[in-house]
Amino acid sequence: MNVVILVCRLAYVEAGAEAQGCQYYLNSIINPVPAQSHTTPNLPSLCLYGPMLDLEVVPERSLENEQWEFALGMPLAQAIAILQKHCRIIRNVQVLYSEQTPLCHDLILNLTQDGIKLLFDACNQRLKVIEVYDLSKVKLKYCGVHFNSQAIAPTIEQIDQSFGATHPGVYNAAEQLFHLNFRGLSFSFQLDSWNEAPKYEPNFAHGLASLQIPHGATVKRMYIYTGNSLQDTKAPAMPLACFLGNVFAECVDVLRDGTGPLGLRLRLLTAGCGPGVMADAKVRVLERCIYFGDSCQDVLSTLGSPHKVFYKSEDKMKIHSPSPHKQVPSKCNDYFLNYFTLGVDILFDATTHLVKKFVLHTNFPGHYNFNIYHRCDFKIPLTNKKGGADSQTEAATLTTYSKWDLIQEHIGHPMEKPVVLHRSSSANNSNPFRSTFCFGLQRMIFEVMQNNHIASVTLYGPPGRAAEAPAQAPAQ
Repeated sequence: MNVVILVCRLAYVEAGAEAQGCQYYLNSIINPVPAQSHTTPNLPSLCLYGPMLDLEVVPERSLENEQWEFALGMPLAQAIAILQKHCRIIRNVQVLYSEQTPLCHDLILNLTQDGIKLLFDACNQRLKVIEVYDLSKVKLKYCGVHFNSQAIAPTIEQIDQSFGATHPGVYNAAEQLFHLNFRGLSFSFQLDSWNEAPKYEPNFAHGLASLQIPHGATVKRMYIYTGNSLQDTKAPAMPLACFLGNVFAECVDVLRDGTGPLGLRLRLLTAGCGPGVMADAKVRVLERCIYFGDSCQDVLSTLGSPHKVFYKSEDKMKIHSPSPHKQVPSKCNDYFLNYFTLGVDILFDATTHLVKKFVLHTNFPGHYNFNIYHRCDFKIPLTNKKGGADSQTEAATLTTYSKWDLIQEHIGHPMEKPVVLHRSSSANNSNPFRSTFCFGLQRMIFEVMQNNHIASVTLYGPPGRAAEAPAQAPAQ
């Protein structure tokens, strides 16, 4: 197994954030299997870390306490924000992902000190499954009554008393595990010490009593998920409690004409409710369009206030433009509006205050900007001409999940070599991640990672468009 373990502060996933001395581990796993145990040097034993977590189990919804909640459907960024805020209580977190095939395996936050794993869907990056794999490290209760603690063992009798009757369990002979399933909740019992597998006897009473299970068998793992089947579960829609006044992008369509991008059409999600009536809260769906040449006021009225405004101090790509020495230095700086929950940056001209560039972020793990932005689920329509004079036109759509080799098949190969981009911060000149490569085609710049996935797409308007009236979307 080839496992690369990079030790870094959580500050790398949120620009400027301090982890307050709490060390986090980023595990880039080529073969996605659990990482080998790793001990932090010069750290006190677990007994000095503080009291054991005492958590409420809510089937098909969450694992929570009075301070925080890990809710199914929660975005990855919010879960990491909870870990950052409570880093003195929840220490030693591993980020596990597949480096070469990040879309084929769940992204996992492993709370090693507390025996908890949070499994996020590889595509939408929302919480799909909560797994408690070591019940000796955490206290658990249901409806306010403990069924697992230092004084109460999670035996099958205790589970029966706390959760009531359910359908007969399922025995997995390969794993030697007995799975007891409720809706949105499963318990796994280790049976390796048993002389024979449990059998279902229809002559006995139905329920747990119908299974020939030795008394005192204890839970090895517990899972919280949506639906009736752990194997078929999917990450649910984002809960209303996770919106926190933010607007999220369900999808972003790039509007184009025959020459290149014109703007963006965004399908937005927000939690709306009547005045003071939280019971009537529901998710609202909005559709908004922004174009190259739109004014800053137009964008603010369309998308609302950004999370951050960033002023460019220098243009590091200027040297790659035609005749850079002839460009007159500007007395003002262009500026970005950063919409982190949309996964979009918008660059405005410092003089005209009109849109001149869009940046769409894919938020793949292993990239320098991972977890600063939510994933932008974009679609870019392309028209590809093949053949000679009697060429045929093929329509294709590039998405957040398209790989660079597939993109080149549709839009052609760049004529020039890529620009190598190696990021580093002013506070720490080391970058734990490898360089990326920037290719320019059809007024788009694709930032490509080492695994052939796209880290970001930068869209440019027609020359001089930042000083002109905005373009209009083509007829759909």
